[in-house]
Amino acid sequence: MPSARPGSLKDPEIAELFNKHDPEKIFEDLREIGHGSFGAVYYARCNLTKEIVAIKKMSYTGKQSLEKWQDILKEIRFLRQLNHPNTIEYKGCYLRESTAWLVMEYCVGSASDIIEVHKKPLHEDEIAAICDGVLNGLSYLHSLGRIHRDIKAGNILLTDNGVVKLADFGSAAIKCPANSFVGTPYWMAPEVILAMDEGQYDGKVDVWSLGITCIELAERKPPYFNMNAMSALYHIAQNESPTLPKNDWTDTFCDFVNLCLKKNPAERPSSTKLLADPYVTRLRSDTVLLELIARTKAAVRELDNLNYRKMKKILMVDTCETESAIGDTDDTQDEHAGGDSSKSNSITSEHSIQSVGVSAASSQVSSSSNSIPGQNHHGGMHQYQHQQPQHLGAMNYHYPHHPQMHQHQQQQQHGQHQQAISGAVSRNSSRHRNLPPLPSIMHNMNNNVTPTNSTAVVPAPMPHQQQLQQQQQQQQQQQQQQQHSILPMSMGGGVGLQQQQSCSSMAGDRMSQQQAPPIQPRYLSSPAAAAAVYAATSSNNEHGGPNNFATIRTTSIVTKQQKEHMQEEMHEQMSGYKRMRREHQAALLKLEEKCKVEMEAHKNALDKEYDNLLHNFTRELERLEAKHQQDLEKRMKQTTAAEKKLHKEISLKQECDRKAFDMNRKKEYKANKERWKRELSMDESTPKRQRDLTLQSQKDNLKQAEAQEEQRLLTLQKKYIDLEMRKFKRRRLIMLHELEDQLLRDELSKKQQQLEQAHGMLLKHHEKTQELEYRQQKSVHQLREEQINKQHDTELQNQKDYMERVKKDLLRKHALEIRQHPKSLKQKELQIRKQFRETCKTQTKQYKRYKAQILQTTPKEQQKEVIKQLKEEKHRKLTLLGEQYEQSIADMFQSQSYKLDESQVIECQRTNEMLEYELEVLTAYQNKNKKQAQEQRDRERKELENRVAVRRSVLESKMDAELQQFNQERAERLRLMHEKHVKELEAFDEESVSLGFSVIITTTTTTNNITSTTTTNNTTTNTTATTGNRRMIATTTSTTISSINTSGTTAAGAIFTTHTPTTLTKCFRISSDNYKIHSKQNDNKSDAASKRQQEQKQQKHCNNANHNKMPLTSM
Repeated sequence: MPSARPGSLKDPEIAELFNKHDPEKIFEDLREIGHGSFGAVYYARCNLTKEIVAIKKMSYTGKQSLEKWQDILKEIRFLRQLNHPNTIEYKGCYLRESTAWLVMEYCVGSASDIIEVHKKPLHEDEIAAICDGVLNGLSYLHSLGRIHRDIKAGNILLTDNGVVKLADFGSAAIKCPANSFVGTPYWMAPEVILAMDEGQYDGKVDVWSLGITCIELAERKPPYFNMNAMSALYHIAQNESPTLPKNDWTDTFCDFVNLCLKKNPAERPSSTKLLADPYVTRLRSDTVLLELIARTKAAVRELDNLNYRKMKKILMVDTCETESAIGDTDDTQDEHAGGDSSKSNSITSEHSIQSVGVSAASSQVSSSSNSIPGQNHHGGMHQYQHQQPQHLGAMNYHYPHHPQMHQHQQQQQHGQHQQAISGAVSRNSSRHRNLPPLPSIMHNMNNNVTPTNSTAVVPAPMPHQQQLQQQQQQQQQQQQQQQHSILPMSMGGGVGLQQQQSCSSMAGDRMSQQQAPPIQPRYLSSPAAAAAVYAATSSNNEHGGPNNFATIRTTSIVTKQQKEHMQEEMHEQMSGYKRMRREHQAALLKLEEKCKVEMEAHKNALDKEYDNLLHNFTRELERLEAKHQQDLEKRMKQTTAAEKKLHKEISLKQECDRKAFDMNRKKEYKANKERWKRELSMDESTPKRQRDLTLQSQKDNLKQAEAQEEQRLLTLQKKYIDLEMRKFKRRRLIMLHELEDQLLRDELSKKQQQLEQAHGMLLKHHEKTQELEYRQQKSVHQLREEQINKQHDTELQNQKDYMERVKKDLLRKHALEIRQHPKSLKQKELQIRKQFRETCKTQTKQYKRYKAQILQTTPKEQQKEVIKQLKEEKHRKLTLLGEQYEQSIADMFQSQSYKLDESQVIECQRTNEMLEYELEVLTAYQNKNKKQAQEQRDRERKELENRVAVRRSVLESKMDAELQQFNQERAERLRLMHEKHVKELEAFDEESVSLGFSVIITTTTTTNNITSTTTTNNTTTNTTATTGNRRMIATTTSTTISSINTSGTTAAGAIFTTHTPTTLTKCFRISSDNYKIHSKQNDNKSDAASKRQQEQKQQKHCNNANHNKMPLTSM
């Protein structure tokens, strides 16, 4: 779903984040108190609740408007979920003309403002109190799974009550762990810088930033601050963790910083664990932050008053050329001393600076923490310590001694300030126009201040630091004396008197510094602590009026932030670099997500194809099983039909045999009867009755023999038909077993074919997946390589731009020095010439006195000569003095020009060397980063190859296991089928034996028939041959019986009667044996015929093959 346009409130979830009212009607008295890349922060008063709030105005127009709008929504959602004493309180949010008004609770300033105002580091106890509040806030955030990602002194705010607040959640992460490149470069943790290369990070990045913030509060700037941001990032990621010098700080503080700055995140403690660190839990004053805020407020008021007096003096003192020259000289001295517009131009202002003590004299660089000049950590601290005066006057003593200032404050309270004063004066005065005078207890606190600058926020100086400070003081005193020595003896009007008063006041201050009491403990006494507590608790009473504007930010800080924001080149570079890193990360995530989706779709397609194949296999097996079942049923039906047919055929033939037997029996009975009648009729001696009885007995005997033979024939036929049917069933059983074996082998071969086909598809899928993985990894690696090349090109370009900017600034600075150099030389020349005139006047006076003295002792006639000689001597000495002064002026010109040129050349060389070193370090680290990235890509490629090889081997092992399992299953099924067949055949044979059949007869005959059946594979032919055999057997049987009956007629009656049954039995046995012999002969004939048929088929097949090859041979 596409994102809504920036500022649209159609989405109810977004609309509920903003109030519907007009913020300009709700809030009044807006005053800008901060500026940054996001926009501006304003002091404001709510008309509804009369509450003082801070408003952060964020515009979402212009470039990257959608990204800005998303960042605003993320920060609002983040702030709405917070509810902790150490996080900034959310008041609401409004929309007005493409600008979001984020309303929060008001704080007097940040920890960065404190070190910027005092120009000195904080004390360990003060840093510990700030760390305690920060760790409580971070512990709360981390418990919610949030990450701040931009902890620094500028984002640690303080309230009037001394409560530490975490602010600026624009870079915060809602999810933990995260992997975005977010934060301020110098405070970034190494894992944040390397987030895209090495993975994700968690809330311990805030612990690292806190450690860097401790160094910032202890040394006034973070490590690598004098470097370009791009170079600093690589130094942070590559170098060892920064540390504090143990000579200047306690071991407890250094150990705490070392814990926070563990390079390995796994070794770095969490924010909750750091709350129990000895440095955080050690005993300290409960009012340490209240005292710090009170001192900072007083210093800010004095600085604003000082700036106002400076501006007023510039507007008022412009009539005297000498005064302007002296002012220019002071300006030049201020510039060489490293000062800016916050330092006064006059000696009177210097006196005020020395009397203020805390920070008025140290307002040489008024800027935020991002504008601290590049120095080494320790030298810069010592330098600023040496530049500070050793005496602290009363903070508020200047108020009653400056009626003009007091009158100007009253005029500004009534809104009647003159139009002649510039906007800067009005801004400076507007900061302190509503400040009430300090209570009397604060005067007591100021009176208790020690010469060691006890209200200053620095640790007690070491002995060698005290010596250096004393040397610095002596040098400053000598310089001031030299300045006073070259001033003219007489100045114009009231200005000279004012300067003399200033000089006397400075001398008095120096005397007071020399007479300062010894060093006392650093912190204020109990009245001072009570004053701080009183100032905090009375904020609702004295400072809670409608005109209250409590802050610890000087006007110069806000003004300089505005100027820095106007010069957006550096900020645009850094924001563009961060945006590029985020775009790279988004593109990489998008490509990885695309590859993941593509891989899922690929896997789904392969799974679907494989499932379809298995489904087809199942259907094929089902069809094959159905076909096999049909074949078995068909075979069973054929067997039943053949059995019925065979039984019918044998029954018919036996019926015919019985009919023939009956006919032969009747014929034989008739023939025998006739023969017996003839024989009896021939024997006439025998009586008729006896002959009839003999004939009847012979008839009865013959009938009885015929009945027995008929019974034997029926029994033999029944046994024969049972034997034939049993043989037939055994043959059919064996044929069914063969069919089942064949069907099982067909099924197993089909399964084997399917298994091989499935294995082939799996190998094909593996190759496709391997190809896709290689292609995706190649695209990811190519994108990473392009991104890192683009990132390195951007970093090099930014470094080159930074180098050009530094060189341009240096050239601009040198050009300004060269332009200002003649002016300063002219001023020094004028001072030398003034000194020359004063010397000439002195020598003229001395000459007059010497002349008068000489003339008193010289006769009048010699006076003209003496006067002439004295005049010549005077002219000679004055000429000599003039030449000496001219020579000194020329030497001064030459030395100053040489010094300027030499210093500029040395500065240019040092700057070029530093820039070249930074460029070399950046290039070296980029090469190292490229090498590491290439090694990582090679390692990932190797891992993918190993993973693919392992997957291929696993797949092949699974395939082999499946194939082996299938072979085992096939052998098992064949074995089970063979055992089943054997058992069935044995059971059949046992049943045959139980029925009275011989197993040898049935087995032998069945084996011969099986051979014949297997050769011909034609059941109908076998049935026909069997039927022919049965007919032959029947014919032979009937013939044998007929021959027996015929041969039986030639014998005597007794003999016939006695031997006929035995003869018939033998006849039937012979016929049975003949049946077996004929059956075996027929089977052998069938085997020979089937062999001949096979040979003929093979010969025909060979002939066809040769015939098919003939055209190819002829061609």
